[in-house]
Parts: sequence; structure tokens; C-alpha cells
Amino acid sequence: MKSRSVFVCQECGYRSLKWLGKCPSCGAWGSLVEELVEVERSSARGNASSPVLLGETPTLPAQRIRSGIDEFDRVMGGGIVPGSVTVIGGDPGVGKSTLMLTLCGALADHKPLYVTGEESLEQLRYRAERLHLTRQEVAVLSEQCLEDILATLESYTPGLVVVDSIQTLYTRQMESLPGSIGQVRTCAGQLVQWAKRTGRPVFLVGHVTKEGVLAGPKVLEHMVDVTIQFEGEGNYAYRILRATKNRYGSTNEIGVFEMRNEGLVAVPNPSAVFLTHRLHSEPGTAVSAILEGTRSLLVEIQALVVPSGYGIAQRIATGFDTKRLQMLLAVLERRLGMEFSHTDVFLNIAGGLAVRDPGVDLAVCAAVISSLRNSPLAEKAVAIGEVGLTGELRQVAGMDMRLKEAEKLGFTFAVVPPSVQAIASSSIRIEVAQHLGTAVEKLLL
Repeated sequence: MKSRSVFVCQECGYRSLKWLGKCPSCGAWGSLVEELVEVERSSARGNASSPVLLGETPTLPAQRIRSGIDEFDRVMGGGIVPGSVTVIGGDPGVGKSTLMLTLCGALADHKPLYVTGEESLEQLRYRAERLHLTRQEVAVLSEQCLEDILATLESYTPGLVVVDSIQTLYTRQMESLPGSIGQVRTCAGQLVQWAKRTGRPVFLVGHVTKEGVLAGPKVLEHMVDVTIQFEGEGNYAYRILRATKNRYGSTNEIGVFEMRNEGLVAVPNPSAVFLTHRLHSEPGTAVSAILEGTRSLLVEIQALVVPSGYGIAQRIATGFDTKRLQMLLAVLERRLGMEFSHTDVFLNIAGGLAVRDPGVDLAVCAAVISSLRNSPLAEKAVAIGEVGLTGELRQVAGMDMRLKEAEKLGFTFAVVPPSVQAIASSSIRIEVAQHLGTAVEKLLL
């Protein structure tokens, strides 16, 4: 077995036989680090394996491990699948370690093991005391060497393992520093093999880059079964747990948590939380219903249109796609004859929530027009619908679920696009509009 030297980009995993100042793949400067890789010559003939019919293959255990944290179980697809490997990513300080420690406390009867490579045991105990977990049967280990961790797993035989974080581990088989591409790939691969062999679930906490994507090799996301992102801003107490990959469930579900002094608390009714500070209808505000998996949420859209003090008008959006906002403003200018070339438009989704559902288009347009005219929308009104480039309103999925959520929170009036199926509601007055102009006139007082 021979070894050769290669240069590996620490951002994207690109390999080169010589050192380069700039990575040709991702464009990062100074990211190529030399690593020694072993080259094994393959034998002339391999060993034959016996294929198995698909219907005769063993099935996964039908019983999932439910943590009792409903928001977490929802994102995981109803619980944790035995033998699965999950990577959780998020910005520093968002609460990844707190969430994993809370999970271990909730599954204390499953003999969890929390492996930390970033904190000492004294620091971990301080965090556990704040979360009131010191009385729980949660085993902890402060270790960074992969071989020592695997030996501990074989002797202790935990029912669930959390590694915080995968970027701090290293293996003695490689000479590179912890967190490098080769170290992360090798350590994660060994832990994946252990999970599949023993049937015990493993959670890997991962760092993210400045762009918000999971740090390390892209192959890491392909090796694991579930990839979840923990989103949130430091100025807001609410956190969103979202699955970007799930082999055993939907990737459309989200879980909502609130960060308190005693730790993370699941929020069973997010709509009421996001509308807590909404007293009554004000100019520039509108309410819409979004769909996240099998859950409908009500969100408040806030818009502010003011004369521009600069040569170029500003378009700033928080929690909403800025390019989509520019498209909707262009539709308002062309189809409704409004003028925004000399005004700044600011848009905000209250509560720090990031919205990608096109069903809020109508509410965004209504909030912008309401601010421009300084006229509030109808009280207890909700606007749902996608806006096309010709100004027509298009149907969105899950309209019944959206209206039921609005009805549950006391809304009495809804403007929606034409639907193929009849929409029935007991207490909400439904107005159907085919064009954006008609819908806005129905919403404005």
C-alpha cells in the first residue's frame, strides 16, 4: 500500500495534485491543505456476493423511538428510527447543544451517551444544571479521539449517541488537523458504520459556514440519513427546526421552539405566538396563512413605504425573498398603475420567521398598498393566494387547512383565489377574487 500527497479544499472537498492559492471549485482563497492518502492496488479478481430479492430483504423496526418532544418528533417523521444517523447544523449560539442535551434528558431511559469535544465535563454540568438535567440518567464523555470513542461505545453500549461536534473529532490514522475534510469524512464514516451495525441512533452536531451551509465535505450529507437545520436569530427567542433531508419522513415539516432561561421549550401553537403582539389592523400590516408540511401557520406581514432619500430606491426584506418582493412591486406598477420608483419599500415577517410559501403573495401586495395609501385592511381579515405576472390570483395547496387555522384564531374574513374545489367554512366569510386589484379592494377599508 502506497501513500501520496494531495491538496484538499477545506470548504468544498476539491482535490488537486498541486497547491493552488484559490480553489477552482468554490473560489475560496488559501483553503487547500496537504493531506496524505493511501492508495491500495486492487486485486485482479474480487469476491462474489449473493444477490437477495428485494421482497426477501429484512425490514426496519416498525417501532420508532419517540422522544416526547412533539416538535422534534414531528420533524423526524414521527420519531427516531433505530440505527439512523442524523446531522444537525445551525449558526453558533442558536441552541444546537442545548437541543441535543434536552433530547438526551427526554430519552434518559434509553441509556443515552453525550460525547462532547468542545466543552469540559464541568462546563457541561453547568449547562445541564440550567436545564434541570443533573438528576437524569445521562452519561457524558469529553473526548476527541475517534478510536477512544469507539472503544467506549463498545464497552458502554449506549442506546443513543450524541457527538458534539463532528468537526472536533480526529482519528490517529490521519495526520491532518481535526475539522479537515479527511478527518470529518473518516470519523463520520466510522460512526455511521457503528450505527448501522448496532442499530443505535447517532446524532452528529455540525458547524456551518458563513453562508449558512453545513461545513465539511458535501459527502457528509450523503452519508447520513437525516439532515436538519436549527434556524433562528439572536434577537428573537424563537427557533425553527427544519429537515432538509430525511430518508424516513417528510422534508416539509418544521418544529418551533422558544429559548427561555431554563432551555428550549416546544411551541405547540406557533400561529398564536407569531400574532401575539398584533392588537388590531394597522396601515401596512396583513395576515396570511402558510403551509409547512402538514401544519398551517398564520404570519403577520409588515410593510413600510416611504419617500426615498437616495438616488436609487431601496428594497429591503427580512424573512422574505427580496427578488420576489421586487417582482411583486413590478406587478403592482404595471397592472395596478402604482409608482414605486421614488419610494423605499421595507418588508418584514414578524417573529423572525423565514417564509418561502408563495401563498403570502397577496398579503405582501396588500400590506404594501395599505402602507402606500396609509389605510388599514379590514379587521380580522386574512389574505391567501399566489400572484402571477399578469396580476391574476392563483390557487395554493392546502387551502382548507389554512382557513381552518385562521378560523381557530378568530379571523372572520378571508380573500382567496378561485378554487376547483368548493371551500366551505362555518364562521369565515370567504370572498373569491380572480385579480389582484379586485382582491385588494375587498381587503381595504
